[in-house]
Amino acid sequence: MIEIRTLTKKYGEFTAVDNLTLDVRPGEIVGFLGPNGAGKTTTIRILVGLSVPTAGEVRVGGFSLATDANRAKAITGYIPDRPYLYEKLTGREYLQFVTDLYRKDRAASERRSSELLTLLDLGDWVDSRIENFSHGMKQKLVIIGALAYEPQVLIIDEPMVGLDALAQRQVRKLLRAEADAGRTILLTTHTMSIAEAVCDRIAILHRGKVVASGTTDELKRAAGQPGSPLEDVFLSLTFDDVNANGPQIDDAR
Repeated sequence: MIEIRTLTKKYGEFTAVDNLTLDVRPGEIVGFLGPNGAGKTTTIRILVGLSVPTAGEVRVGGFSLATDANRAKAITGYIPDRPYLYEKLTGREYLQFVTDLYRKDRAASERRSSELLTLLDLGDWVDSRIENFSHGMKQKLVIIGALAYEPQVLIIDEPMVGLDALAQRQVRKLLRAEADAGRTILLTTHTMSIAEAVCDRIAILHRGKVVASGTTDELKRAAGQPGSPLEDVFLSLTFDDVNANGPQIDDAR
């Protein structure tokens, strides 16, 4: 459902994404991990149509972002790491705005929104102005807005920012249910425990390149650390001072 082929993005002489190839299949959650500056957000901005690649091809749901960007965007839900909201709207008005923006049936979207508002304990606040929401509440609202119109593809950048422990568990279960329903999910996170708990596969990005990919067990075995935390494998791949003495993996699959 997400197909990235030899994707490259340059800013002048600097290469932010370097010849990246990655697939995410329907019903699958793929974790997109990397240190700060690895190229994750640049890749996500390209996937959701906010940036244009220097080279390569990206398809979402079979639609090329170069030639059919509007059709690709129409089936994509995007959850950014920082919620950007119209704060003078109420939560309900915001959800109606998103539904209308994607030209979805309002009654169906309202039913779905109501389910998600209850699940994430935001129902009592839905008629309050967003400017009165905490950061975590805003993050919940963005998640609900992205799921209310039931997109086929979800692009998620740090979904747990600002959420308390209960909300994080609720969101993990929600993402798993969405994948089980056939959605395609690509998410970034700096929290290795979340990646291990949620993701079917993981791709580790370093300096714009995918340096390893596979299930968590495959990554650990390839690193010669089958009993180690994912964090140890991640650090050995992405930090030079650790790489000097740690395992070298070109690709775990």
